[in-house]
Amino acid sequence: MPEGASLTESELSRYSRHLVLPEVGTEGQLRLKGSSALVVGCGGLGTPAAVYLASAGVGMIGLVDGDVVELPNLQRQFLYSEADMGRSKAHVLKERLHQVNPNVRAVPYALKLDSGNALDLIGEYDVVIDATDNLPARYLVNDACVLLGKPDVHASALGFGGQISVFHPPGGPCYRCLYPEPPSPEHVASCEEAGVMGVVPGVLGTLQANQAIGLLLGKGSQLIGRLLVFNGFDSSFDEVRVKRDVGCRLCGANPTITSLIDYDEFCGTRGQRGTDVSPPELKSMMSKGEELLLLDVREPREYSLCHLDGAKLMPLETLPRKLAELDRAKTIVVYCHVGVRSGAAVSYLRKEGFHALNLEGGIDAWAVQVDQTTPRY
Repeated sequence: MPEGASLTESELSRYSRHLVLPEVGTEGQLRLKGSSALVVGCGGLGTPAAVYLASAGVGMIGLVDGDVVELPNLQRQFLYSEADMGRSKAHVLKERLHQVNPNVRAVPYALKLDSGNALDLIGEYDVVIDATDNLPARYLVNDACVLLGKPDVHASALGFGGQISVFHPPGGPCYRCLYPEPPSPEHVASCEEAGVMGVVPGVLGTLQANQAIGLLLGKGSQLIGRLLVFNGFDSSFDEVRVKRDVGCRLCGANPTITSLIDYDEFCGTRGQRGTDVSPPELKSMMSKGEELLLLDVREPREYSLCHLDGAKLMPLETLPRKLAELDRAKTIVVYCHVGVRSGAAVSYLRKEGFHALNLEGGIDAWAVQVDQTTPRY
């Protein structure tokens, strides 16, 4: 904070409950006013984190998200409304934060964080809130933070639970110390695939804001070297101690990772060349009467919500024992909800000698690009 900086009369009133706390006081509030936080992901985790950072008086809050507001978001991303649908999440969230606290500066970045822009963006902020929802983004945020020496306040939510930690070497581990290698894509479920109870990311996003504020104040004991696991089903918390891996390729004694990489390739989430078919392309193939077998690898409960006409249901885990039911003479177009499970299925089927294609974006993309009457979930 610049020398001689002070709080206005309005700020003295707004932050009065902070000012009477010995751990904060005027000095701490001025420190928050002069600090900055970057929220990567303006969804279920990022919205509560951002609103509490703004309410606390963090001077500058960056908001990174390339997506637009959609109806399924509203179940947990409480700052958005139906009137915002189709608009940039980052820009809508900026407007909401300004309504919450006009004294803070919210900076929207309506883009996807990637290896080309991450270092420049993260380098401008004091602390990073990792509110992303996929493995490539988590590794990217972690690696950029370690290379820049920034604390990474990480959380993830799925189903009725989630976890939160602060990755900040050398005082503690980084994300790669816990997960040196990503699991195969078919073993990773997103909230789109597996669902999430709406309040769970709210709990964890609020905890992320709490961790970030503590880091910015330099007060309290943050979750560095500690992984807090939340179970919303039975309302319990468990804590796991995590040590820094001295052999970590990123933050260990002899690091071999010194720059950002292609994280989709690293995590195996980039589709194989020539294996994807877009929804409009599939529609064209169907209209031409091509010999296709539509294979749905979701769960029965998802199939009952919506499915493509004539599709054969075969949940992913049952695929190896049901290969004999598939016609090798036909082109198999595999789909799931958003294209993750079907991508794994296509890789497996091709190894088994089938001609298989993955519906890019799954049935959700079909509903957006081809048939708007298809229910989305």
